[in-house]
Amino acid sequence: MVSRRLIAVMAVTVLAPLGLAACGDDKQPVTSNGDAPPASSTPSEVAQQEQAPAGDVQISVTPATGKTDVPISAEIGVKVDGGTVKTVTLKDAKGGAVAGEMREDGSSFVPAKPLKNKVGYEATVVASDAAGAEKTATTKFTTMAKPGKKTGSGLYLFDDHTYGVAMPVVAEFTPGIKKADRAAVQKRLFVKTDPPQPGTWSWTSSGTQAYYRAPEHWKPGTKLTVRLGLAGLPMGGGRYGGQDRSATAKIGRDFQMKVDDKTKKMTVIQDGKTIKTMLVSLGKKSTPSSSGNLVVMEKKASTVFDTTDTDGAAGYRANIEYAQRLTWSGQYIHSAPWSAGAQGRRNVSHGCVNMSPANARWLFDKTLIGDPVTVQNTGDKLDYGNGWTPWDVSWKEFAKGSALPVPTDLG
Repeated sequence: MVSRRLIAVMAVTVLAPLGLAACGDDKQPVTSNGDAPPASSTPSEVAQQEQAPAGDVQISVTPATGKTDVPISAEIGVKVDGGTVKTVTLKDAKGGAVAGEMREDGSSFVPAKPLKNKVGYEATVVASDAAGAEKTATTKFTTMAKPGKKTGSGLYLFDDHTYGVAMPVVAEFTPGIKKADRAAVQKRLFVKTDPPQPGTWSWTSSGTQAYYRAPEHWKPGTKLTVRLGLAGLPMGGGRYGGQDRSATAKIGRDFQMKVDDKTKKMTVIQDGKTIKTMLVSLGKKSTPSSSGNLVVMEKKASTVFDTTDTDGAAGYRANIEYAQRLTWSGQYIHSAPWSAGAQGRRNVSHGCVNMSPANARWLFDKTLIGDPVTVQNTGDKLDYGNGWTPWDVSWKEFAKGSALPVPTDLG
């Protein structure tokens, strides 16, 4: 699928279907979009005010004319029989033009920003038949007041940052989105990749997070453009999206870390070439490290590990340098001078990947958030959701978590 116009895939999931991105050519970025008209519209709300004869062209537009209390996330739904859409324009009550783009399938016009509350809008659709004769349809509607209950959201991606090739797009919701409401949210989750790469959204079981990834790691140099178009979106339980979130970021070089408990070594591979091998010590038998495909989530040059609140007398408090988080449960790669004698020989950590200070600093200076880390042969499997774990399952399994259909040949 070539992305020449905006598409909604998963409405984060804000961003297919806004949650789905399809393959495109080398000239246009892939956009994840949805193919359905806005959830706020129903067939009974169709407005159709035809102004000029044009053969058998029939135009249907939503929201219906005269409709009030329209969510500010509304899109202008368009259906044309006997012709093709030429233009869609949207203006506010003062005549100001509202910027936006058509979804790739032509089903709706998506405003580039949320509409304003308690404001009147007029949309005009011009279509033409095969002979070029035009027909016009208009609709006027008014948006709703600011809602009282909102769903919070977050986006783990920041403007002008460079990330590793395994960086998932992570959308977060508070409270979590129930299964019945996820498809509507996913349609408003938009992702574009340049150069084009297919991808889809997938929800965690709790509905508090949705991940977007491709079948394979991102190509180095990829540009990611993300919009969670959630402001004013009905999200279930009488709640509405609190705000839109967006970011444009870049994927850097291909830098991967592979840790093997059998050898007690980490192998570092950059752009397909091994550049360093380092001794490590992993989790001891009572606190094993998790085996799986992880991602560097956070980096701190210095921090304090304190488990006394959760483990009581069995807990510990330690100053740590060059810490790189791998899981929410507290597994890190970090400097551990106290275990230097054990590194490469036996496991003595509480689940972390222990390294010498020199090796830990060398690695810390080279990694990016989103770099992949593979840990194997520890005997303890990584729990899905314990960190950014979308790469720890197959593409087929990952796609099952989408709230919208995923083409079987996507990837």
